[in-house]
Amino acid sequence: MRSFVLRPAEPDHDFGQLAAWFSLLEDQTTTEPGLRRYYTAEQARITLRVAEAEHGELLGFWWAERDRLLSERATFFLFVEPEERGQGIGGALYANLEQTIGAAGAAELRVSVWDDQPQDRAFAEHRGFSERSHALAMSLDLTTFDDRPYDAVIARLQGEGFHFTSMAALGNTEEAQRKLYALNDTTDRQTLGADGAPSWSSFEDFQQGVCRADWYKPAGQMVVIDTATGDWAAMSAISRFDDHAYNLHTGVDQRYRGRKLAQVVKVIALRYARDVLQVAAVRTHHNSKNLPMIAIDRKLGYVLARGTWLLVKELAPPAGRLGAEHTKIG
Repeated sequence: MRSFVLRPAEPDHDFGQLAAWFSLLEDQTTTEPGLRRYYTAEQARITLRVAEAEHGELLGFWWAERDRLLSERATFFLFVEPEERGQGIGGALYANLEQTIGAAGAAELRVSVWDDQPQDRAFAEHRGFSERSHALAMSLDLTTFDDRPYDAVIARLQGEGFHFTSMAALGNTEEAQRKLYALNDTTDRQTLGADGAPSWSSFEDFQQGVCRADWYKPAGQMVVIDTATGDWAAMSAISRFDDHAYNLHTGVDQRYRGRKLAQVVKVIALRYARDVLQVAAVRTHHNSKNLPMIAIDRKLGYVLARGTWLLVKELAPPAGRLGAEHTKIG
């Protein structure tokens, strides 16, 4: 077994390597400046440790974040360099994570694992984790996407009194943001397979976490308004990440379902991604139980890509003291 030390990460020294590892874990580019900004903004919720060999090279790390709404819930990442695996480093990192986070008051640990990596799932299951949900990934090639068949549907819905617009066209005002928050929160909770829990504690939380985020594009926040009542009926949010766009959320209020609003508002978002963001591909994820939205995306031409399992473990009340800041192993 290789000798190594578990210690707190040092942003000035370690975040370049952590950014490279996050890029592998999340299958999209994480930059060191971006990771630093995120850590600075969310540091109160984050705990992390690195495994360092005797000559100073980093072998792996864990990074845990307490949930913004439920502080007793923590989501984590854990990574070991492939050539260093099989030497007990991953097991030591996880044991330190569980002890540290459990002693800090966490009652539930969550981790997302790629669904084409059964060895990672086996690692978690061996430590008491079980599947809570399965997120299906889907992608669309915009270079072959034909949106013309939807022109007639859009015209019909406009004739029925539905106004298709965006947060940019509405001025991205606080009033519009409040309505976007209400629609986003409502449709998110109504999604098949969702647990009904809110994603934000308040409008102010939504405004800070969404409307002021770097990725938020008012022109990519498409909404549908019922002009007869003024109600916001549907939405589809899209933004650009690296060389592709990501459809963050598409939802229709239950009162307006069955009118093809989800298809149409998503088509409008895809046009924005193709014509304004000028990307060639769009990605998204769906809970595997959300069959109606999966069917819509298949109709639009999306194909399945690798998804993720959400694995969960309930922790017993802590029996000992908080783990040492530095732990030597081997």
